Amino acid sequence: MSNLHLLAGQAVRQAIDSGQTVATAESLTAGMVSAVLADTPGASGMLQGGVIAYQNSVKESVLHVPADLLASAGSVDPDVACAMAAGARTVLGADVGISTTGVAGPDAHDGKPVGRVYIGIATAAGTAAFEYSFTGSRPDIRGAACAAALERLLEALSA
Repeated sequence: MSNLHLLAGQAVRQAIDSGQTVATAESLTAGMVSAVLADTPGASGMLQGGVIAYQNSVKESVLHVPADLLASAGSVDPDVACAMAAGARTVLGADVGISTTGVAGPDAHDGKPVGRVYIGIATAAGTAAFEYSFTGSRPDIRGAACAAALERLLEALSA
C-alpha cells in the first residue's frame, strides 16, 4: 500500500469519526486527491465530490475564484489556493475544502518555478494556504502535491 493510500485511509477514518465531509478543488493534481480518497473503503461517507479546475476559466466560473485575483496573481498563488478550497467547500456543500495548485513542469508558469505548489484548506474557521517546493519529474511533483494535500486534510480534520 502506498503512502498516499495510507494518508487517505487516515483522512477518511478521521472524517467519518468526526462526522465531517470533504470536497476537493484540484488543478495540478487533476483529480488525484479525490481518486486516492475514493480508493479507500468508506469514502462515500465523507467525500462530497471534487472539481478538476485545470483552466482558470473553471476556477472562476465553477469555484468562484475572483477573475481579478487570477489576472493579477496567476493561478499558482496562495490566495488562489484559498479561494479554490473555499469555492469547493461552498459549491459542494462540505465541511472541509481542499485545493491544489502549482507548477508540475517542465516549464515555469505565471512566474513561479517548477515544483512550487500551494495547498489550500477551507473550514468554517476560515482558509489557509501552505507553500511547498518539490523536486523531480512532473509525476513526482504531482504525487508529492497529492501527499501534501492529504497531510493538510488530515490536520484540518483533526483540528
